[in-house]
Amino acid sequence: MPSTPQPNLPRPRGREDRNALIAVTVFPLVVIVAGAAGFLLPDTFAPVTKDVPYLLGVVMFCMGVTLTPPDFARIARRPWVVLLGLVAHYVIMPLAGWAIAHVLGLSPALAVGVILVGCAPSGTASNVMAYLAKGDVALSVSVATLSTLLAPVLTPLLTLWLAGHYLHVPAGSMFLDIVKTVLLPVVVGVVVRLAASRWVDRAAALFPWLSVVAIAVIVAAVMGNSADAFRTSGLLVFVAVVLHNGFGLLLGYLAGKAARLDHRARRALAFEVGMQNSGLAASLAAGHFAAMPAAALPPAIFSVWHNISGALTAAGLTRQPLPDDERVPEPAEQASVGA
Repeated sequence: MPSTPQPNLPRPRGREDRNALIAVTVFPLVVIVAGAAGFLLPDTFAPVTKDVPYLLGVVMFCMGVTLTPPDFARIARRPWVVLLGLVAHYVIMPLAGWAIAHVLGLSPALAVGVILVGCAPSGTASNVMAYLAKGDVALSVSVATLSTLLAPVLTPLLTLWLAGHYLHVPAGSMFLDIVKTVLLPVVVGVVVRLAASRWVDRAAALFPWLSVVAIAVIVAAVMGNSADAFRTSGLLVFVAVVLHNGFGLLLGYLAGKAARLDHRARRALAFEVGMQNSGLAASLAAGHFAAMPAAALPPAIFSVWHNISGALTAAGLTRQPLPDDERVPEPAEQASVGA
């Protein structure tokens, strides 16, 4: 990783920048192609739905191997700021999902899918977007990490609270599934990182692309299984997803502004609130609402859209100059591509 640049000097841009830019550019295109393939060839990809939890485990393992002890130390150094980001994430997105489902009059299955996306933890692609937007990457990584670690408890409880009147929500089994598909792979990844750091460093460039492939297959499987629902409700779900993601990006930024955080922290919170681990939401929808395939449709569309909107938002924010005392951001440590 590049060393911390000296104050008032332009930040060096090298392989890390190129990797992030390539990933952010290619990832949405890969996911779009995967979604189209799933829709056009449902008989081919729908059977893969049963393997979605394992694919998600691969994504979370890849996240785990990018985490290092300093990532956890950052949480301890800035607890109130990280806590603000965590609360904003788990308040704004769940409530926004519920409100959008209510206002648009979504069917129970689609409403549960939208709410489930809102109750998911932050997506790790948010770290890359915060980096590209010259945001506070350390804060971004901290919120993403903590929201993921708390997901086994918060995601089922929030989904039960907000979506329980639409469909039966098996919060207990959701908790166990999130532990198995999210928490354990992350922990294993952290252990592998600590035990074999040299091997991990050599393979570091592989992990983001392995995540891209896994997420693309998840989207293809979910779209294949939800092809009929997409034909009848695709436009409505797209509107719901765009609104949901847009409110998250905007309100996340405004939450940082209301708390009088600096501009870099506001940019980081915009992505940490607005970008979700939609792969987890798709996995939970496919596993726990299998009788209603439409429930997995909002997470699948969200997987595509939030990466496109995130890249566009990052490009727009980059054009906005930072104050002089914030001009040099921290290194983009552990920026990775994910759900």
